[in-house]
Amino acid sequence: MIHFEWPLLILALPLPLLVRWLLPAELPAEQAALKVPFLDDFGSGETKVVTQAKQWPLLLAALAWFCLVLACMRPQWMGEPIEQAVSGRDLMLAVDLSGSMEAEDFIVEDRRVDRLTATKNVASEFISRRAGDRLGLILFGTQAYLQTPLTFDRATVITLLNESALGLAGENTAIGDAIGLAVKRLRKQKTESRVLILLTDGANTAGEVKPLKAAELAADNHLKIYTIGIGADEMIIRSFFGSRKVNPSSDLDEKTLKAIAEKTGGRYFRARNTEELNKIYQLLDELEPVEKDKQYFRPKTELYHWPLAIALMFASFISISRMNWRGLWRA
Repeated sequence: MIHFEWPLLILALPLPLLVRWLLPAELPAEQAALKVPFLDDFGSGETKVVTQAKQWPLLLAALAWFCLVLACMRPQWMGEPIEQAVSGRDLMLAVDLSGSMEAEDFIVEDRRVDRLTATKNVASEFISRRAGDRLGLILFGTQAYLQTPLTFDRATVITLLNESALGLAGENTAIGDAIGLAVKRLRKQKTESRVLILLTDGANTAGEVKPLKAAELAADNHLKIYTIGIGADEMIIRSFFGSRKVNPSSDLDEKTLKAIAEKTGGRYFRARNTEELNKIYQLLDELEPVEKDKQYFRPKTELYHWPLAIALMFASFISISRMNWRGLWRA
């Protein structure tokens, strides 16, 4: 159906008649002084042609004005209603890019990969399922920075997550700064729910804000934090002197991560392998379900350029005809 964005502009349609009535036209002085009592002697055929020449531009001018008013009313073609899923939740992901995330203690598709690659693989699927949530992405290392502002565009969030690289934000881990940045970006948003999912494999070793202090600030601003500690408990290292078992997650500060989650009403999860990490994100889907509030929008296609083009075409015809008839009259 056709919809007019500014329908009241139709009131401007009689404006030329109003101007004509308020400001009556006057004959030029040289024409007013000329009086020919025997006008019929000049030939009635030419007079008729001149009269018609004055009528056609007037008709074209009226049509041009109508089309111009129509264009100003902004006609739009309204498409069929399309349902949008909106949950009313802002969900931010904070991913650790510190140097320790390069430990290859995860397996994806039968090959050993580093922790960040495993995180990208699982988190991308999680993001793709969050229809209706506004998603944002924070990357942190020695510094924390916002990679993706809150958006409904899940494809962009996935792309920017997959483009992240180890050490991009520094070699250390600023957990407190990452939480503080999430609070700063989320506290002014008028949403029903604010959630931060923080994934790290270490302890806070950098930054200006202490993790627990940042957690208190998050709780004051109603930001719920789910923390994920990533990394295997056991890994076999082969060397020239033989094989030995090591704990690649010895630096993981589980105590602090649990405290952060408890202070904000969230939960702490431990991901020792890809399967556990995938289960955690599936559990997060259950803990923070996508509740769809039915909202609809109708796509709009602007049509104003069509009547505007017609009005310009009529105006061009009027200009050309005036030039031609002036030449004919002088001849």
